[in-house]
Amino acid sequence: MDYRQLGGSGLKVPVLTLGTGTFGGNNELFRAFGTSDVAEATRIVDVALEAGLTMFDSADIYSNGNSESILGEAIKGRRDQVLISTKATFRFGEGPNDVGSSRHHLLRAVEGSLKRLGTDYIDLFELHGFDALTPVEETLRTLDDLVRAGKIRYIGASNFSGWHLMKSLAHSDKHGLSRYVAHQAYYSLVGRSYEWELMPLALDQKVGAMVWSPLGWARLTGKFRRGQPLPKDTRLQSQLAIDVGPPVEEEYLYKVVDVIDEVAAETGKTVPQIAINWLLQRPSVSSVIIGARTEEQLRQNLGAIGWNLTKEQVAKLDAASATTKAYPYFHQAGFGERNPSPV
Repeated sequence: MDYRQLGGSGLKVPVLTLGTGTFGGNNELFRAFGTSDVAEATRIVDVALEAGLTMFDSADIYSNGNSESILGEAIKGRRDQVLISTKATFRFGEGPNDVGSSRHHLLRAVEGSLKRLGTDYIDLFELHGFDALTPVEETLRTLDDLVRAGKIRYIGASNFSGWHLMKSLAHSDKHGLSRYVAHQAYYSLVGRSYEWELMPLALDQKVGAMVWSPLGWARLTGKFRRGQPLPKDTRLQSQLAIDVGPPVEEEYLYKVVDVIDEVAAETGKTVPQIAINWLLQRPSVSSVIIGARTEEQLRQNLGAIGWNLTKEQVAKLDAASATTKAYPYFHQAGFGERNPSPV
């Protein structure tokens, strides 16, 4: 397992992180991801650690906290061997303050996560989304207090736009507060808009990307083919999962999959392995978060490392997955002499 610096911090993280959205499955959305109980989750953690995958990502809303609880049981007795990242901001309760990035909600969220995980500190704590109703001053001071208290070691954001992230970084710099070192963002071969603004920002400000849904919300598993019905075991059998995930046009998906199939034939690798390996060669990426319903799926995804696509294969995949950028990015691309592409 290779390790990389997490943004501009001194923390090294494995290039693959295990997402634990498949642990629990005790509500409609997360049943579509997986339903691993403590025994199965413990076996998956065992396999991950054997491979040097030492980082595990969760969130309070994953299965209403059950994902964190199961992860806590699965790592019991070996907390010092692992890195834990978890997230909060989305609604977790019915009260008016059970949502957002206010001091009130974040303090309660962190205490709840610590209890469920069975630990006294979180290695990386990320805001799950931007809260436009809470001043960034309040949010960042709260996070800094939690770092100083030793309950959090590093902080990050997730699903921020460029100005959300830059405003927060500027405030931290101005007031000497803890700085976001990670941005958990959607990025895949069928979802490349991360490259337009967030990637240049990440490179300039030294914010490491923690990539979620590297297989395009399960579309790059190798099971999606033109003219064939949806696989029975995909999360996309759930309309709720479709509604909350990133959209991808069918013809665009099949165009990209056709080229991945060509590269798969050249390399002897699987579609998911190629999709993940491509991401690991992109600028600003610190770690790619992989999911696994089973031990077999985890072992398959672990096969994405230890080799690299050739420059020619990367170029072929780039060309197949390229899309027209939104304004002002397509305009800036026409002035490449002074606005070079980060990739």
